[in-house]
Amino acid sequence: MERFYYEVPGIGRKDDAIAYIREFIDFGSEINGSGGLDRYLDDYEGWLEKLNLDYSRVPDEDKVPARTFFLIRESDSRIVGMINIRLTLNEKLKHYGGHMGYSIRPAERGKGYNKINLYLGLKVCDQYGIEEVFLDADLANPASWKTMEAFGGKRIREYYDDRYAHCTVVDYTIDVRKALAEHAEYMKLTL
Repeated sequence: MERFYYEVPGIGRKDDAIAYIREFIDFGSEINGSGGLDRYLDDYEGWLEKLNLDYSRVPDEDKVPARTFFLIRESDSRIVGMINIRLTLNEKLKHYGGHMGYSIRPAERGKGYNKINLYLGLKVCDQYGIEEVFLDADLANPASWKTMEAFGGKRIREYYDDRYAHCTVVDYTIDVRKALAEHAEYMKLTL
């Protein structure tokens, strides 16, 4: 049985992290939940500094405090996913973006790893006292919104977003503690 854990990005993961993003580029896939790593491929150390600033920032209408994690598969220590968790929401994030952005590297998709990613993300939210998370996804990305539904996500809205996404978006809320209690089977898959 594969096991997974979150790791705070550090300098020791530089090559792995850049390879993770390059895989998205090679596959022509949208990059989500990377805390902006795709904009720092030539300045990984600068990205690590940005993450430290993100974590300690005072929320305003432009930015909010956030944590970014690598989802690591224990057996080979490979980055299989990432997540960016916003610890509070501003007005923009209440409309689009929500509490989390997450991804699984293209070569690792279809294995159920994003459910583990979301489970661990909900655990982090619980640790920060976030009782209900707001998430969204492109309607054309059923893998993402079906993951939300698997954790009791309630679809609260479907609309065409012409401001940020320029596509049809579906919004969900998840009761954090209820989802964690109802999906304790994921505990055995995590460290």
